[in-house]
Amino acid sequence: MAQITAYLTFNGNCREAMTFYQECLGGELVFQTVGSSPMADQMPPQMKGSILHSSLHHGALVIMASDMCSDKGLIKGTNVTLCINSTSEEEARNFYALLSAGGDATHPMQPTFWGALFGDLTDQFGTQWMINFETNQQ
Repeated sequence: MAQITAYLTFNGNCREAMTFYQECLGGELVFQTVGSSPMADQMPPQMKGSILHSSLHHGALVIMASDMCSDKGLIKGTNVTLCINSTSEEEARNFYALLSAGGDATHPMQPTFWGALFGDLTDQFGTQWMINFETNQQ
C-alpha cells in the first residue's frame, strides 16, 4: 500500500531544522547536499552546501526535507508537500494523472538519478504533491 510522507521545504536552514527534529524525535538522519549530487555542476556555486534531500526515519515516522525552494522563494503554506511513495509504477502514474487533473503538472513523471520514477504537481486546490516510486522495488 502507498504511504504519504510530509516533505518540508526550507530556505537555507534545512540542516538546522532537521537536526532539531532528530533531537526531539530521535531516529536516523541522512543528508545529501547539492554539491555531492549529480546536479552539482548545474547549480550556482553558492548552493553547493544546500541540502538537496534529507530524511529522518524513526520506526514508521518519516520526515523528508530540502533547501530546494522554487524561484518564487518560500511562501507561507507552500513549505509542506505531501509525498506519496507508491508500490508500483502503474500506481505512481495513476496517482499523478488523477491528482494533476485540473491542477499544475509541474514536473511530469520521469526516471531520476536516485533510482526512482518521480514527478511533482500542484492539485486544483493548491496542495503540492510529490509522487515517488523506487524502481528497485520491482
